[in-house]
Amino acid sequence: METIQVRHGVMVVGLTGTGKTTVIHTLARAVEQLFKEGSQDYYHKVVKRETLNPKSVTMNELFGYTNVLTNEWTDGIVASIVRNAVGDTSDAKKWIIFDGPVDALWIENMNTVLDDNKMLCLNNG
Repeated sequence: METIQVRHGVMVVGLTGTGKTTVIHTLARAVEQLFKEGSQDYYHKVVKRETLNPKSVTMNELFGYTNVLTNEWTDGIVASIVRNAVGDTSDAKKWIIFDGPVDALWIENMNTVLDDNKMLCLNNG
């Protein structure tokens, strides 16, 4: 939990079947339980989780793409999830969980989100 307080992006890495997903969901439930029990800690809130497997879709479906014929932008899954999280004005914490194998292509696109810029840079600007 201390890492989440310092960083806005965290990776849980390990072999398949070692409990990474269980750890993430257990942490979320523990934080929510502390909130329900009256904790005043800023980090103890309801946690809204959006989970997706980035390897189950194409890069265009994941991040979005520009149609070369019409020059129109189509949002991807990540852009939609981030837009919904930003638009949610509730006090809940929003966790976007990429639950699947790490791939050099999609993780490279996430670098701008995980660094101190906290910006999701897409081709549409």
